Amino acid sequence: MLSGIRVVLSNTSHPGNIGATARAMKTMGLTSLYLVKPRLFPHADATARASGADDVLAAARVCATLEEATRDCRLVIGASARTRSIPCPVISPHECARMAFAESGQGGVAVLFGCEQSGLSNAEIDRCHFLVRIPTNPAYGSLNLAAAVQIIAYEILVAHEEEQAAMPMTEHKPVSAGEMERFYAHLEQALVELAFLDPANPRQLMRRLRRLYNRARPDENEINILRGMLAAAQQARKPCS
Repeated sequence: MLSGIRVVLSNTSHPGNIGATARAMKTMGLTSLYLVKPRLFPHADATARASGADDVLAAARVCATLEEATRDCRLVIGASARTRSIPCPVISPHECARMAFAESGQGGVAVLFGCEQSGLSNAEIDRCHFLVRIPTNPAYGSLNLAAAVQIIAYEILVAHEEEQAAMPMTEHKPVSAGEMERFYAHLEQALVELAFLDPANPRQLMRRLRRLYNRARPDENEINILRGMLAAAQQARKPCS
């Protein structure tokens, strides 16, 4: 799903910032870079600042217009540090990342960054569904372009990893009802041999144990472990010859 999220740089004036952006993206797992009317690209400064993210630079797509760069995107989020008179919902980097990650499973998502000197123009903001604002020191809010990309890219990677952590590592396959009945028969036999269960006065022991293991719904490997433990306990109970 990370491949569905693109970083779009509009009217970037310094090629070094393009290279640094590529590096910031690659460290966080993003690879799709779109450049709208960059002043200088390709350029040696971009390659030097990429510092190993040459593949991201090589795959970067140069577009003549922002419309071309975002035509197939279902969601466009613009990064802006200034309060605008034009009404546009403003979200945090955290919200931006989760929204971008969620939407990328259904279509393209663009995170748009304006030129270094003036940021996004009003016309560019018109194409955004949301604006993302990165909190900074009120006394000094100047944030380098690549640093801003790094912050948003980091939040996107965190959203991705949280989604992965929430997914089950392996598919759990409980054993069949027949296998469970064989286990219960073995369990009851072992408990009798260990003098833990009195067959003349069983009370509710086996019923309670059934409820316990039915809740657990063990898989084949877990049943084998349990039955192995029972067999070992039975063996240990036998008198030495």
